Amino acid sequence: MDNRPEQQQSLIGRVGEVAALTCPVEAACAGHPATVLVEGPAGIGKTALVEHVLRRHRAGVGKDAPRVVRVAGVSWESALPLGVAEQLVRAGGGDTALPDPASPHAVLDTGRLLHRQWAARREQEPLVVLVDDAHWADVESLRAIRSAVRRASDERVLVILIARDEPQDLYEVQGSQDVYEVQGQYVDVPLSVLAALEFLDRCRDGAVRPGPLTPAEVRTLACESAGLTLDLPTARHLCHHTRGNPRYVTQLLSELPRETWHDWRPMLPAPARYASVVRHRLARCGDATRALVEACSVLGNDVFLAEAAALAELDDPLPAVDEARAAGLLAATVDPGRALLAFTHPLVRASVLTGIDLTHRADLHRRAATITEDRGRRLTHQVAATTSANDELAEELDRHAVERATAGEWGTVADTLVKASRLSSDRPARQNRLLRAVDAMIGAGDVPQAAVFALELESFPPSTLRDVVLGYLAIMRGRPSEAETFLTQAWERCDPKRHRDLMAKICQRRVLHALGRWNGRELVSWAHRAMDLADPDDPSAIESEAILGLGLAGIGRPEEAVAAYDTAAAQLPGGAQPQRFQLGRGWVDLALDAPEDARRRLEAAVPTGYRMGSTRISLWAQGWLARTQFALGAWQEALETVQRATVRLSEARIEFVRPLVHWTGAQINALRGDWEAADHHVGEAAAGIHHYEVMLVPACLARAQVAEARGDYGRVIEALSPVVQLSERESIDEPGFWPWPDVYANALVMTGRLDEADAFLTPYEELAARRGRRSGMARLGTARGRLTAARGDIDTARKDFEQALAHLEHLPLPYDRARVNFVYGQTLRRAGKRREADAFLKNARDAYVTLGARTHAERCDRELKAGGLNTTRNAPGLAHLTPQEQAVARLVASGATNQQTALELFISVKTVQYHLTHIYAKLGIRSRSELAARFREMQPVD
Repeated sequence: MDNRPEQQQSLIGRVGEVAALTCPVEAACAGHPATVLVEGPAGIGKTALVEHVLRRHRAGVGKDAPRVVRVAGVSWESALPLGVAEQLVRAGGGDTALPDPASPHAVLDTGRLLHRQWAARREQEPLVVLVDDAHWADVESLRAIRSAVRRASDERVLVILIARDEPQDLYEVQGSQDVYEVQGQYVDVPLSVLAALEFLDRCRDGAVRPGPLTPAEVRTLACESAGLTLDLPTARHLCHHTRGNPRYVTQLLSELPRETWHDWRPMLPAPARYASVVRHRLARCGDATRALVEACSVLGNDVFLAEAAALAELDDPLPAVDEARAAGLLAATVDPGRALLAFTHPLVRASVLTGIDLTHRADLHRRAATITEDRGRRLTHQVAATTSANDELAEELDRHAVERATAGEWGTVADTLVKASRLSSDRPARQNRLLRAVDAMIGAGDVPQAAVFALELESFPPSTLRDVVLGYLAIMRGRPSEAETFLTQAWERCDPKRHRDLMAKICQRRVLHALGRWNGRELVSWAHRAMDLADPDDPSAIESEAILGLGLAGIGRPEEAVAAYDTAAAQLPGGAQPQRFQLGRGWVDLALDAPEDARRRLEAAVPTGYRMGSTRISLWAQGWLARTQFALGAWQEALETVQRATVRLSEARIEFVRPLVHWTGAQINALRGDWEAADHHVGEAAAGIHHYEVMLVPACLARAQVAEARGDYGRVIEALSPVVQLSERESIDEPGFWPWPDVYANALVMTGRLDEADAFLTPYEELAARRGRRSGMARLGTARGRLTAARGDIDTARKDFEQALAHLEHLPLPYDRARVNFVYGQTLRRAGKRREADAFLKNARDAYVTLGARTHAERCDRELKAGGLNTTRNAPGLAHLTPQEQAVARLVASGATNQQTALELFISVKTVQYHLTHIYAKLGIRSRSELAARFREMQPVD
């Protein structure tokens, strides 16, 4: 299937692959010869990647750009010994004939010849040997090339082998013989090809593998190659269909009519030449095998062998399975008591399915509907066999959707209702089903697909359901004003006597709206209304009950919240609904200082696959799971959770949860000193006052905590000012949910606004004490201790810090404990209690090092050095400075301003100026620039 298209004009994506290949190119050009394998399926862009890297390298180095020698293997010369090596020798300008291939030393002698050629051009530009289609190269040439590289020492040579890695891609007609793979073993492969493949297997260490394109990259490719603007759902569909292979994407974009891409989940064929090869293989199979493969194409992927055999009317299907596998059409998974069949590639299935004539295909679907026991699959086959409106079938689809909605399987509901809408002859029924389908898409977290339908929905006549759905979409897009408008209109339009269920749905959307506004009282009120209006097993009642506990905890009624979740847990239905309750309870557990319980429940709320759960709920769960992992000190796990959520978020486009996900990424990367990554997450988390509060608060915290890690407390105050200015405060201020008050209060103290800090702290301290929230009391107590010390009362400050540590004694919160120790030690050091300070600073440093908080560990080191204890022997210049002066000198020499130095060392600006005067005098210098220039000479002597 190697039907190469024209080269792409630009390389799309591939950032990691470019970096991976650039390293050996640069190393080889610096005199470190090597061989690198670039492998992947046909059409994935291996050669385009190599060409891009070489082109970019040539542009960067100018005159010393490498010379590129290209050779290639071809299938009909794979048995010709040293055929590729001969190409390479001739390309090098050598007149020497190759050794006799029959000679026992032919490979070694050829390797020596190649090495001599490379060594002879040692003073010339670097050399890149590019062996394309290395899977077709003769193994003798590959061995000779490898021998030449092994003999090289400082020659500037790089050999790049480009090869396919999927055996089914090696189909080539060679006389009457095909090349194929069965259960990992090559069958009927010529020995020459098998030897080459085995050679390449041994080159896989450090191989570069271009990955599939993402949906976003498919959209870019469609725009560049065909001038098409694909919406994200269509790009996802095309990406899945082609497995992200740029060749197949490009071919389909050029072959199919442009209107194809505006349809909902169009039935996509395979590229014409690909389909031709597949059908040729199928035509060469026996009748039974063709019947089995066609049956599988109708039944879909992961087909039970028994169903496929029944549809193909085969009593003994195993010979047909073997032949289909040998032809590279099907793969089989055989377990005791169960056998599954699947196509080797989605395009193989598409090639087979579109090759069946329409009459026979419809007949197969009708028969498949009578064979399958699953109701959803039966309805799918009935729809596929129907070519016109069918109200009876539409009604049955509608009933099935209602059943699946009860289980919370919103993805299935959406798909079923779209089909029902298309089969409805009555326009109001058609519109009603499409509205409900879009509503289900949002529930499943497929906001991009819902947004595609939004314009069509807005053209529908005004109705309660229309406003409910558009309001729901506005919530997920993070647009509170728009959601308020739609939901208010829906409430005013709805007749409670006629549409009690619709009233319940509006209430449930109001619950989500109140969650976004982080208004616990509104949330509880609307949740109770929804539960009163709807039947207990209605989705509106179930989802409202799942969030009710959050509202109760958010208004200071945690015991009621826990009781509500305990009651619900005993009555939970099956399916996806438990996911919602696990999320709510886990969120509350974290707020109530039970992070280990929170982790267990949130981990259970993340998966969506097996129970058809909601992507929306899964993303919320991942966002709070990352916060929980951060609190527990599992920072690497937290970053991995953030990464997974970020990937899913890029497809789901649920703005509602975006800042929460990126908040943890911003904070951890800042604490680790990866400022580029931290700033990236801050940018991704951005939200303003026109967004929901549940978006604004984590966005502000992300900015503030990155600024705090940098020691820029003025920016901390600036970042959190929008939160301080919020008018609806009850749930925002409830301790445990949003850890912002201590960060803000600490910044006020660090910027000298002591009276303001005192007035700010008092009500939050009282509230945390009333709630008994130990982590909140510890955090606020740390800020209080710093404030008290700044006012000169070191004895009371000691009590504040000791109490903060006592609150954390039995809580598994290592970062919070390290933070208290650090501030406590820093405060004691400023008060002249250096020996006592040392113990707390060392405790803090050990914890920070364990967590990987490099920025704070370095601060601990500076504080310890400034304290003057346990210092190393210094160079003569530095020895004249006191420990405090050394600390000031280091910071100022690194470019810190006096203000930044004062904040970092917790001293006044005047003290910094005082120390600088003495530093200049002792070192005989007059300016900051002279200090920076000379500071390297003053580094500590080991």
